[in-house]
Amino acid sequence: MNSRLSNRVNAMALPMTIAMAKKSRALQEQGIDIISLSLGEPDFDTPELAKASGIRGIEENFSHYMPVSGFNDVRDAVALKLLRDNNLTYQRNQIVLSTGAKQSIANIMMALVNPGDEVIVPAPYWVSYNDLAEYCGATVVIPVAGREQDFKISPAQLRASLSPKTRVLVFSSPNNPSGAMYRQDELEALAKVLLDYPNVVVIADEIYEYLNYGEVPHFSFAQIDGMYARTATVNGMSKGYAMTGWRLGYMAAPEWLAEACDKIQSQFTSGPSSISQRAALGALLAGPEPIQYMVKAFKSRRDLFLKALSHAPGLGISMPPGAFYAYVDVRAYLNDRYPSSNDLVMYLLEHGVAGVPGEAFGTPGYLRFSFAASQLDLDRAAERIVQALNAL
Repeated sequence: MNSRLSNRVNAMALPMTIAMAKKSRALQEQGIDIISLSLGEPDFDTPELAKASGIRGIEENFSHYMPVSGFNDVRDAVALKLLRDNNLTYQRNQIVLSTGAKQSIANIMMALVNPGDEVIVPAPYWVSYNDLAEYCGATVVIPVAGREQDFKISPAQLRASLSPKTRVLVFSSPNNPSGAMYRQDELEALAKVLLDYPNVVVIADEIYEYLNYGEVPHFSFAQIDGMYARTATVNGMSKGYAMTGWRLGYMAAPEWLAEACDKIQSQFTSGPSSISQRAALGALLAGPEPIQYMVKAFKSRRDLFLKALSHAPGLGISMPPGAFYAYVDVRAYLNDRYPSSNDLVMYLLEHGVAGVPGEAFGTPGYLRFSFAASQLDLDRAAERIVQALNAL
């Protein structure tokens, strides 16, 4: 802890996903053969249609300051996407473009949460939800759903987590790290509980929406009767369109919340990159069809990777219907030498594979491996993981 820094910064942790990626890169730079499956980034390049749209933006001199919430035509394209894909109707004044979906979530948290409020973050959760809530002074309440519940909380768990202090519920579907997806009836059951707590706002993180392998239809929480006016839907270009480096996310919400996020963003970053917005425009208008080759590849890798991991008989393996992660139960392999998944992930790093321990996501006893990697690397990684675990 550095006494020269603020308490807020000293209390904030580096996301373990980034920490593990840094560790594996450092080993690779030393010439050590490490297969890194720790970061959640598509290994594909940005599709040509998005790149061409960005190039047009450069040629058309979109190089000046932009509106804080984004260009009108790009916000209109987000509205079109939400209507086309999610049956949700938004006007441009309900939409704010940001420098990645992470900033969208941070904006919403800062707009809603006061010190002393409670934020419900079901586990397993994305690594930044907790820190963003705590940065705003919130107490984080964590209902846990493990593999036996398909990583999805029940209405009873949600009710037990709610209190008069609850301000926000935030969750992702498809989920990072597990790839789990809530069905429509499951979301409607959660919404029924929330009817008794009308002041709770829901942040529905749908960044993995397009990475859906056909087993569970995607359904947006804001589609549920009574939830539209109290839901902020967050999405972006990074995962579905392999545009992580372009840093373009967006949120759609009630106008009062969008205006608040615009105000916050105006003091931090102003609008996101003008060229990134022009690239996103082409992708948003094209829809999900042009990226189905990626989805098909991820599904094939998922199937082959999990089949290879099944040769470690103690692994608890669930087939994720979305995202690009294998979230495996390793509790059968924990022992006196490796008592936690934190310890086990370091053991596997010694055997040449970088993953992320379940502690990072609020569910100790699990490991997350990204299958957004080449099939060759996944085959080699699975062989190393199986050999290492079977040697315990």
